[in-house]
Amino acid sequence: MSELVAEREARRTALILASSQAIVGSAAPIAISIGALAGFYMLGSDKSLATAPVTGFNLGVALGALPAAAIIRSLGQRNGFLTGTLITGIGGLIATLALFQGAFWTFAIGLMVLGCGGAFVQQFRFAAADNAPPEFKARAISFVLAGGVITAILGPQIVIFTRELFAPVMFAGSFASILGLAAVGAVILSFLRVRGTGPVRAEVESLPARSLGEIVTQPRFAVALGCAVGSYALMSFVMTGAPLAMVGCGFSPDVATLGISWHVMAMFAPSFFTGRLIHRFGVETIVALGLVLLLGCGVVALSGIALWQFWTALILLGLGWNFAFIGATAMVSETYRTSEKGKVQGLHDFILFGSVAFASLMSGAVYNAWGWDMLNLIVFPISLACLAALGVLTIAKRRVPVDRHS
Repeated sequence: MSELVAEREARRTALILASSQAIVGSAAPIAISIGALAGFYMLGSDKSLATAPVTGFNLGVALGALPAAAIIRSLGQRNGFLTGTLITGIGGLIATLALFQGAFWTFAIGLMVLGCGGAFVQQFRFAAADNAPPEFKARAISFVLAGGVITAILGPQIVIFTRELFAPVMFAGSFASILGLAAVGAVILSFLRVRGTGPVRAEVESLPARSLGEIVTQPRFAVALGCAVGSYALMSFVMTGAPLAMVGCGFSPDVATLGISWHVMAMFAPSFFTGRLIHRFGVETIVALGLVLLLGCGVVALSGIALWQFWTALILLGLGWNFAFIGATAMVSETYRTSEKGKVQGLHDFILFGSVAFASLMSGAVYNAWGWDMLNLIVFPISLACLAALGVLTIAKRRVPVDRHS
């Protein structure tokens, strides 16, 4: 009976986090889909820094990772996540005011603050896993990320209906709407409660914490982090440049925004069943499938510049990210104990989103210098390197049983 109670509580927690993910998480596609376009219009003849605001957002997620984990640990998950919604609202306000002033770098700072709020949203998946029984962890992560399906629809639709709200100041209405999203997300998170999950969790908590160096040098952690970084950075790298490429090929900003909408839908829609696939086929298999789909994205993108090729590549990019990233996150959650989760999760997301920020910055520079094809050629060596590392880990796993700590 205690196991049923634990799973029911885990489902409740995941549902609240998924709902908040759907609302507060919509700030991310708003920032990503029009951040580069807003920067593009504010800059002069040199457009190489057009993606700097999106880089600011991703940098904010990276810089906010460790503080977010510390705040959540200090204040508790509910109050910690409520703090995140406040930061998100402040970021939206700064970005809105910067657009009215035509201040490019202030706009980039606003998106960085918005990213700091996004760092708290990224902790939702870990919170769902930490409050779930071991056999429900992958499904809890998937459940939370499934909230992104609404994000995929809500974020881009907000952009389409609000980008001219304060015309002639383009996109100001879209960023002003983030204040409302933050407020609604705070109301949802106020229902969050966290309870113990029974004797199994208590036994795990009794284990002493190891040093961070001992944890991160585990082959399983290293490969999982590598696959998470590789898949997420590639997703950001290609996705950030895609709206610029579509507009550059003659498509309208609305069409480019809809392309991002399909992409974000593909990122999160599979989350309804990704956890079940991991449970059935194994986490390594699903991560490998995600990396193969990323390779497919590169192939389609290099095949031409018709609208269906842009959109199909973005859909494959989203699907590949979903399988590879959820799988890699599940792998990471197997490598640390409850007493170690704060420092491990913070370091993981700092490295992850630091890499994502660098990828988004380089996206604009690479696109400006070498074009859309080069963005997609880079997908191949990184995906293949991650596949190779995963293969080595899988072979080693068959020889030595994995030591699970959660």
